Amino acid sequence: MTEGFRCGYVALIGRPNAGKSTLLNGILGSKLAITSAKPQTTRNRIAGIHTDERMQVILVDTPGIHDAWTELNKVMVNAAMSALDEVDIVLWVGDMTVLAERVQREEDVLDTLEQHIVEQLQGKKVIFVANKMDVVKKPMVLPVIAAIQKSVDLLAAVPISALTSDGVDSLLNIIATELPVHPPMFPEDEWAQVSERFLVAEIIREKLFHLTEQEIPYSCFVEIERFDEEERYTQGITRIYAKIIVERGSQKGIVIGKGGEMLRRIGTLARRELQKTLDCRVYLELFVKVERDWTKTRKGLRRVGFEA
Repeated sequence: MTEGFRCGYVALIGRPNAGKSTLLNGILGSKLAITSAKPQTTRNRIAGIHTDERMQVILVDTPGIHDAWTELNKVMVNAAMSALDEVDIVLWVGDMTVLAERVQREEDVLDTLEQHIVEQLQGKKVIFVANKMDVVKKPMVLPVIAAIQKSVDLLAAVPISALTSDGVDSLLNIIATELPVHPPMFPEDEWAQVSERFLVAEIIREKLFHLTEQEIPYSCFVEIERFDEEERYTQGITRIYAKIIVERGSQKGIVIGKGGEMLRRIGTLARRELQKTLDCRVYLELFVKVERDWTKTRKGLRRVGFEA
């Protein structure tokens, strides 16, 4: 640890599909948060740890800020907002494909949801991260940043592409100057504050997001019923039994598919990735269960084991 070493918590906040999880995974150099083209993929606050010779950053990825219409959505938004009070710096990740388009149409850059984000950021140390610059024309950046600076005081505004990692080093350099001087809180080789069981459930849920359509991804919850490591270090195999919970019988039929085809596809893709993640062979068995309208109430969330 060098003199003047810095350590602290940094939250990533923004609308769904802004690229928060892609940025988190890019900084870590490993896949921690699941991603998909569908909004509201991230449901929980997920913490990853980046350590270099200058600093240790505990990065807290949060669910996207959106209009909350079910109890599940409300819990997700509350998780994102409550993270702001527990961190040293907030990275407000903006989707420049959306914000630049508003500039071109001569509309207000910030809509109602983003104004709500602005209200929560007052008095906090904020870096605006202008993401998706790989597909946005650079002249669009300045008008967007100017509009945001009128609404909230910024430490900096950094154009990046989380997908290509362009600009991410510059972002880390700024973070390194703003975190408090503090010794590291975690061992140098630790990169995540989540359990393997959590990662397994998230990987299975990601395959559901990728392979199913319409409301199915938003009505699914994955519960790990059994995580058997008895043979992991002797035979090199981990046995996992997971339950996919849906809200209606029709959704169960879609997830299973004709002759079980969809469930087999989900299992095959998940098992391939799990074997890389766990660094061993994986036996994966999936079941599908209906818990009617579990997303609609707090009782329903507790019934499936979601941390509400």
